[in-house]
Amino acid sequence: MAEPIRSILVVGGGTAGWMAAAALKTATGPYCRVRLVESDDIGIVGVGEATVPTIRDFNRMIGLDEVAFMRETKASLKLGIQFVGWGSENTTYFHPFGAYGAARDLGDFHQVWLSLRARGMASGLDAYSLCTQAAYAGRVGPLNPDPRTPEGLIASAFHFDAGLYALHLRKVCEAKGVERVEGKIVEVIQRPDGFVDQVRLEGERTLDADLFIDCTGFRGLLIEGALKAGYEDWSHWLPMNRAVAAPCAKVGPITPYTRATADAGGWRWRIPLQHRTGNGYVYSSQFIDEQAAADRLVQTLDGELLAEPRHLRFVTGRRKAYWAKNVVALGLSSGFIEPLESTSIHLVHVGLNRLLQHFPDTDFSEANIAAYNRRVGRDVEQVRDFVILHYHLTQRQDAELWRYVSAMPIPDSLAERVELYRERGILLPLSADDYFSPTSWLAVMNGQGVEPRAHNPLYDLNNPQTQAAQLKRIEEAFADVAARLPLHDDFLRASGMAEAA
Repeated sequence: MAEPIRSILVVGGGTAGWMAAAALKTATGPYCRVRLVESDDIGIVGVGEATVPTIRDFNRMIGLDEVAFMRETKASLKLGIQFVGWGSENTTYFHPFGAYGAARDLGDFHQVWLSLRARGMASGLDAYSLCTQAAYAGRVGPLNPDPRTPEGLIASAFHFDAGLYALHLRKVCEAKGVERVEGKIVEVIQRPDGFVDQVRLEGERTLDADLFIDCTGFRGLLIEGALKAGYEDWSHWLPMNRAVAAPCAKVGPITPYTRATADAGGWRWRIPLQHRTGNGYVYSSQFIDEQAAADRLVQTLDGELLAEPRHLRFVTGRRKAYWAKNVVALGLSSGFIEPLESTSIHLVHVGLNRLLQHFPDTDFSEANIAAYNRRVGRDVEQVRDFVILHYHLTQRQDAELWRYVSAMPIPDSLAERVELYRERGILLPLSADDYFSPTSWLAVMNGQGVEPRAHNPLYDLNNPQTQAAQLKRIEEAFADVAARLPLHDDFLRASGMAEAA
């Protein structure tokens, strides 16, 4: 009879490592020893500072005090992403969290909207998103709003300093009993059956465990270096392979949204924190060189440069196995999809949730591992498709990059979604596990100029005046609520999430 897992070793720190340690120690309590090994001499990537609303679920799962977390990580609230220049050079649209509309008796909101818009009886999409209205007004709602109130329609995530988040999680973990080991791994020792038995540190110390979590970044020290899981390259769909990041001084009020601005060789992010603004340029080396990308980033900053630009290289794709034998890869060790929709930390959370659902004993059932790999694979593929969507739908032809991505082949799974919307305005999730809701798909499709050839004709049978009146009430209510919410900076100070002015 198989024995229960009694020891877990998280290899690597950073955001992914400390998230793994926190989740696994919370789940196993005193019954399992959880250790994390990291070296102060090895830096972390740590430039991803924007999240999606599922980060709240993770914080709740590990019992995080969100007020303290926001204060210590210099966090701000995020209501969505503003996309500048993605449809064409002069277009701007907003991908909000939450949902469009409010009344449950409207059916599929977007079908009602398409039907009324065809009659000239509906406003633009932004009018029906409370998150969009609040974001553009620079206003935010409470962290845990009452769902019975209009404010309960606000969904938010965070911008935070990734390095400070890892430090905050370390404190949380150590208070739960996670043991941190300082050291650099020089050898991975395997059993005759290929399972990892131990890791050896400089100085000859060894650490063993029943289950190993690989959070060693792009190199995948265990999952690839030892177990040779293999890598599936998605560069033919996602050609961005470089990034340069640099912080600048905070200028003006904190905007409660991320901004992604399309540029000749890629796109630039802007992420406002309490104490500074995070900036970066994600690009393809096929279309712009490293120095030109760094120069362009610095030229477009809206505040004083605070540190020299930092360069990163990556290959978009995924491990062919996220879990092999007794090693589970999380974070960059498992693969990388560029940060356009802020999903890197979300996918760490997804991997951890799936691991808890498929938690092994020491027999490491092959069927269980295979099911985990299939489920996580589907999760990652739908994120991949959603990110590719932004490039595929561009109408820009002003630079070689945009001509290339607008014409490149796309996965069949994405092509089906796009065709369903083009033909009938259909946005139904294709899987119960889809993270991106119809709101997300509608925001990008409409924002980048896709016009459905038809919509569901059943919605034309309803009384258009009645439905238009309902939409008008939603529009007016959202505008009223957004105007009454507190300004972002004021809310952070009043709630104790930021230092008093």
